Amino acid sequence: MEKRIGLISGNGEFPLLFIRNAAEQGFSVCVCAFKGEALPEIEIYAHEIIWIHVGQIKKIIKFFKKQNITRAVMLGGVKKTRLFLDVRPDTMAIKALAKLKNTHDDNILRTFAQIMENNGIEIAASYEFMPDLLAEKGIWTNEAPSIEIMKDIVIGYRAAKKIGELDIGQTVVVSGGSIVAVEAVEGTDSAIKRGGELSGKDGVVVKVSKPFQDMRFDIPAVGPDTIRTMQKSGMKALALEASKTNVLDRKQMIELADKYKIIIAAVNEDFFRENGFE
Repeated sequence: MEKRIGLISGNGEFPLLFIRNAAEQGFSVCVCAFKGEALPEIEIYAHEIIWIHVGQIKKIIKFFKKQNITRAVMLGGVKKTRLFLDVRPDTMAIKALAKLKNTHDDNILRTFAQIMENNGIEIAASYEFMPDLLAEKGIWTNEAPSIEIMKDIVIGYRAAKKIGELDIGQTVVVSGGSIVAVEAVEGTDSAIKRGGELSGKDGVVVKVSKPFQDMRFDIPAVGPDTIRTMQKSGMKALALEASKTNVLDRKQMIELADKYKIIIAAVNEDFFRENGFE
């Protein structure tokens, strides 16, 4: 019997990578792709595909049921600014939103996942299909962080956890012990660029998961483009959370970082204790 999995696709390369990995495991991938977000070439890789607007829950359910999908994953971001500009909620979405106590990302996503499950479609974690993409703890680059950079990483890590708790963002830029930029609706790249402008070109970028991260969706992600943006903005180091960050093309990412003399470290509280930074 043919194995099928559903994919609800936002922007970036991760949805394409997921399709390729799932195909290697014998799955056909049926895709609901957000208009203006998912890459056009996803049509080449998808077994079946429909293009949708944010809020069209009924359309997703109808499509997946037609394709006999009982499990699906959510991958790729949707620009938060689009949530104010290009939303077309159907009656199911409107009823769900009306019951929410707040419209924080996690609350909306968990509610969506519950609606899917109530309709016979389980939302699965993407790492089940791509476990090798999760960041492995340690220093990745030839150059290791100095004590000063490690101090900035610790400050940034704990500050980013706080803003994640408030559902503001997942990334901060630190310079000389001060937080110089915090990610909000503009996204990671814009926060890095702003941090570069404010830090005098010596900032440390720290990206973490939210406290009590639901690993089914909204996992932090980095890749070669992250390093390119950092290089243009004059950043010195990137710290990402070990075991809770997806990494696209780790090999190329490290090669670029070494070329541009940018440090990469995958950290968590265990890493800090092991290296004397409690």
